[in-house]
Order: sequence, then C-alpha cells, then structure tokens
Amino acid sequence: MGVSSDVPALRRGLAVLGALARRPGPASAATIARELGLPRSTTYHLLSELEAAGFVVHLPAERRYGLGIAAFELGSAYLRHDPLERLAGPLLRRLVDRLGHPAQLGVLHGHELLYLLKERPAQPETLVTDVGVRLPAHLPASGRAMLAYLPPAHVRALFPGAFVDRTGRGPRTLAELRKLLAAERRRGWAVEDGFVTAGFASVAHPVFDHGGRPMAAISVTLRHHCPDEGVVCGEDWPEIATQVGLAADELTTRIGGRRVRVAEPVDGPRQAAPPLSNPI
Repeated sequence: MGVSSDVPALRRGLAVLGALARRPGPASAATIARELGLPRSTTYHLLSELEAAGFVVHLPAERRYGLGIAAFELGSAYLRHDPLERLAGPLLRRLVDRLGHPAQLGVLHGHELLYLLKERPAQPETLVTDVGVRLPAHLPASGRAMLAYLPPAHVRALFPGAFVDRTGRGPRTLAELRKLLAAERRRGWAVEDGFVTAGFASVAHPVFDHGGRPMAAISVTLRHHCPDEGVVCGEDWPEIATQVGLAADELTTRIGGRRVRVAEPVDGPRQAAPPLSNPI
C-alpha cells in the first residue's frame, strides 16, 4: 500500500480518536460509526488497529471503546512541550508593545482562572495577575470571557454556592453572573473594572479549540476606574478590545481552533467566524 493510499485511513483513524475525545465516556463502535458516517466494518477495523497501538482500549463487559494509555501519553507530551504558551508569547509581546499595558494568557481550572503567561511593559506596575496565580473565574475578565461560551448547565455546576468577593464589585449570585456573561457575549469581549484589584481594569477575549470550545483567554490590564461598576466607561475600551481580540483570534488560528460568532447562543450550534483580515 502506497503512502497516498494510507492517508485516508490515517485521517479516519484520527477522526475516531477525535470522536472518542469529545465524548464524556466510552462509546460503542456503532455510535462512533454513526457519528463519523463510516461503515461499521471499517470502524471495527480502525478501532482494532488503534487498540493494538495502545490509543484505544476495548471494554468487553460494556461493549464500548475508550481512549487508551497511548492517548494519555500523547496528551501529557503536549503539555510538557507548552505549545500554547510558546505560540501565545509573541502575540502577548506585540500587545504590550502596541498598548503599553501588561498582557496575560489564562485558562480555566475548575471554577478558577489560572494564569499561564504574562508579558510586561518596560515599566510595569505591580499586579496580582502573575503566572501561576489562581483567581475565582467569575471576577477577572479572562475567566468570564471563557465562561460566556460554556453551556448554562456547566456554569451552574462550577458555581453551586457562595461567590467570592475581593473588592465589593462583581457578580454575587448565579443570576447576576449569567446576566453579565450574556451581555459580554453579545458585546464580543469581557471587561472587569475593579473586580480583582481596586483601580485596575482588564479586557479579555477567548481562544477557541478545534471544536469551537473556549480553551484559554488573552487579556490586557491597565489602571482605570469607572464610578459605576455596571457601566463600561472610557473611550479607549473599544480599541483595546479590538487589539486583544485580534491576538486571541490569531492564537485560535495558530492552534488549529475554530472561532465562534458572537451572535450564537451559548448552547446552540457553533460556526467559524470569517478569517482575519488584519491578524496581529
């Protein structure tokens, strides 16, 4: 069999792994075949080959298939290589050079936001948002930029009890958080003014994975204060949000992700946004 004839089989095998990765648990061969539109015999053959290579494990008692140890090792290797931080670094640096404010990359870790990367201007100001710092995800703009694109049930599960308050600002109930997320999703970017540190504000855009799910967020933080926490004041916000959005969209493209249109409902179908006309 030549190289050219191996490519379709490789693509189908990767599609099987992708289908298993997207599911909350093991799946039957029939389910996988139906989801991918493959003949059942082809699906069984692909699963057998993937099982032999350790990427899939067969669960006879359940008549289902799950991801194997080789898939776990591949995922662990991905994390060791820090590709997200390596790809985001130059984009954050450009944001800092353009705007003159610190730029951060964060990810959701349960109900918290974890900062992975930070770039600072030549004369940085002391901020709590440093690498390795965790904050309640409902307070920083980066956290809500991702929460806005999660299903409502997921958000509810992350915040079952009392809400942490740092400065007296920010959502205090699930209803307030949902209202804020809906408004920020319609606007296309998230903003917080004094929710994390009094006198500082930040704006953030989400970064999406290949399935259109929020996997990270890029944000910029600056000195700012709006007297009314319910009003986004200041003429610079739209321009800052545009620059942060271009950086987030470019990172989405670089990791092979799929951008989500602002107008789509949180739990509705997702489609890719038009390509960037002026990527940062």
